[in-house]
Amino acid sequence: MTDLTIPQWKEKIAQDDNAVILDVRTQEEIENGMIAGAKHIDIYLGQGFLDEIEKLDTAKNYYVYCRSGARSAQACAVMAQKGFHTTYNLLGGYNGWSEQENK
Repeated sequence: MTDLTIPQWKEKIAQDDNAVILDVRTQEEIENGMIAGAKHIDIYLGQGFLDEIEKLDTAKNYYVYCRSGARSAQACAVMAQKGFHTTYNLLGGYNGWSEQENK
């Protein structure tokens, strides 16, 4: 797992043809908006989260975010244990993203 700031994330993802954006927030949080093109898998689903990530292609590069960056870091760690080689955690999470988009 690599932690990326919002500018680093945007730059890296723009150059990555193998990128998948993964939103691990709750459904309630999603209702307040999400990053365009993101796949949603709520980390609080527990076994359901594990079942869903096992369906994902481990060869892809995953850009993972939550509200603040803590749950996404946890998700990246779980994904690494499940054989995912490239995961990026968005520092500051969606809250930071929303604030930057509104500037």
